[in-house]
Amino acid sequence: MKTALILNGPNLNLLGTREPAVYGSATLADVEKLCAQACAEHGLALDFRQSNHEGELVGWIHEAGRAQAAGTLAGLIFNAGAYTHTSVALHDAVKGTGVTLIELHISNVFAREAFRHHSFLSPAARAVMCGFGVQGYALAIAGLAQMTAAG
Repeated sequence: MKTALILNGPNLNLLGTREPAVYGSATLADVEKLCAQACAEHGLALDFRQSNHEGELVGWIHEAGRAQAAGTLAGLIFNAGAYTHTSVALHDAVKGTGVTLIELHISNVFAREAFRHHSFLSPAARAVMCGFGVQGYALAIAGLAQMTAAG
């Protein structure tokens, strides 16, 4: 059984209390449960992580690239939070490892502040999802499962 790695970047540990009008009331623990259920439905194992530290996220992307090359990882679903708009290092890590990336955002970033309209990750992503709330995680898992099945 292949694994779906779901990485969450800075401030996503504050889900449920941070700007509920934008991000909803679900906590990160709720999101992890949703992801576990979606992975089980699609025959994937789940590895779910969060960090507020860019370097730790880069290290996990390197790990993901090795796991995908070894055939144990289906791909990476990544909500990089604010690092989406600032981090060349995350872009380079994805490009350098060749890991399959689905970029994910809870809110519709294009309906928000202009600085959120640019993503350093999108050029390295196989797909980009935004605006579906936390249900976007389940949709991204379904998409990753379909990509994996299609080869």
